[in-house]
Amino acid sequence: MYDRILVPTDGSDCAAVAIEHALELARRYEAEVHVLFVVDVRMGGQGNWAVDADNVFEAIREHGESVVEGVAEKVREADVPVTTTVVTGTPATEICDYADEERCDLVVMGTHGRSGLSRYLLGSVAERVVRQSDAPVMTVRAES
Repeated sequence: MYDRILVPTDGSDCAAVAIEHALELARRYEAEVHVLFVVDVRMGGQGNWAVDADNVFEAIREHGESVVEGVAEKVREADVPVTTTVVTGTPATEICDYADEERCDLVVMGTHGRSGLSRYLLGSVAERVVRQSDAPVMTVRAES
């Protein structure tokens, strides 16, 4: 049923819960796991620190490399094939584009479960991916 499972991660506890679900599905269906970290371009170029945007993006990219490698190590320990990628862009768009380009059968991602005003103010990458993705999306709510 699933050959390629995409797990976008930001290194949060919320994403870690989703990784566990993706890993279980990958073992069950003998699928490959794709781990993706998106350096969010919306974070740079504003305020006084705009001059240091290149340094900030490089630091975030290095963090992303560390995050995906940590997840990949866990996936390899489970004897599941894994691919890691770090890209720069708008998270929901990059996640959907990656899923399309790599022909992923499923996207598994965490959600904080925010509602009401906090979701409106903070936005929800998971919600945007659910609405925009051609692949099925499994959202996993962070444990309380």
